[in-house]
Amino acid sequence: MPELPDIAIYLEALERRVLGQTLDRVRVASPFLLRTAQPPLTDAQGRKVTTLRRLGKRLAFGLEGDWWLVLHLMIAGRLHWREVGAPLAKRVGLAAFDFASGTLVLTEAGTRKRASLHVAAGESGLRPHDPGGLEVLECSLAEFSRALTRNNHTLKRALTDPRLFSGIGNAYSDEILHDAHLSPVALTQRLSTEEIERLHRATQETLQRWIELLRRETGDGFPENVTAFRPQMAVHGKFGQACPMCGAKVQRIRYVDNETNYCPRCQTGGKLLADRSLSLLLKKDWPKTLEELEELRAR
Repeated sequence: MPELPDIAIYLEALERRVLGQTLDRVRVASPFLLRTAQPPLTDAQGRKVTTLRRLGKRLAFGLEGDWWLVLHLMIAGRLHWREVGAPLAKRVGLAAFDFASGTLVLTEAGTRKRASLHVAAGESGLRPHDPGGLEVLECSLAEFSRALTRNNHTLKRALTDPRLFSGIGNAYSDEILHDAHLSPVALTQRLSTEEIERLHRATQETLQRWIELLRRETGDGFPENVTAFRPQMAVHGKFGQACPMCGAKVQRIRYVDNETNYCPRCQTGGKLLADRSLSLLLKKDWPKTLEELEELRAR
């Protein structure tokens, strides 16, 4: 799922292309995409784009007359800038937003169509689409600490809760926690002051570093290779590979739809965190440390 750095780069590319431009037409190919009937989508056509905004992981297009189009890409939704009137690809093409300068095409890979488009009138109509999480690039340490310790959750859950922190998902939370040298299952209300300071700094520095990296990669073009798995990442998607900081093999905790990646040497003092599927399989033989895991693999 595109997260804060990815959405930030999408917004920058869109500002160069559609800000001040008139939305001539919206073509919707999938009946599952549009989630609102009122206000009607046709009323958004013929209006200029006056502003662009990020709401967590959502893109909001502000139109003349205080109208809004709110686009949530979910896991597999992606945006593409094409020539004027570009056709929609079969199966993956969901919608096209036509401007005089070009066409913004929305695609979604896979059979499970989760991306959504909402039409909203005014700030009051826009507000329900904002999860309300803290803008981490702008917040103070005190604000960050209050949000983090409001409830006693694991760090992974807290960082990816859109009601607590805006725009952080599975991929960048792994990178942040690795940079902060903190376990993904550490409890928020048990962190020391120094650990919270470290996490606050790592959150801002990691996200800003990725925004700058993606900005350099994109240049004046349009971001076409948005993915949660990038070769420059330290641990996310790197299960079994060497941690770039210490050389230990990256480990994982698997869930139904995703997984948490971490370095046991950098983040958990060498302790392996229980992976549900392997824990159920190995039961009492589940290794507790890196050394035990290596011995198990060597048998």
